[in-house]
Amino acid sequence: MVFRVVLTMRVHPGREAEFERTWLAASPTVTGHPANLGQWLARQDGEPATYVITSDWVSEAKFREFESHESHLAHRALLHPLRASGSMTTQHVVHSLTGTAADG
Repeated sequence: MVFRVVLTMRVHPGREAEFERTWLAASPTVTGHPANLGQWLARQDGEPATYVITSDWVSEAKFREFESHESHLAHRALLHPLRASGSMTTQHVVHSLTGTAADG
């Protein structure tokens, strides 16, 4: 069962481009972990300084191991000065359906 982590981050206004560059540069720390299935960055419509980061993991236990690992702490340290606030929710994916457009 896929374990999903959803982070909502509000970035200090005017630092959106810097946040996106930093996130992209630091993301291999997350996506390079053997338990990570993928990661996505989305900007919330109507709120240009609010981002939603979604990452999928093979299990909650593997994510929790990563969460306390020094590489993750270093990753967070890069993004932390850019954020005004943040929150995290977690989910266990119950079902997953692939859309037709994903095939091509």
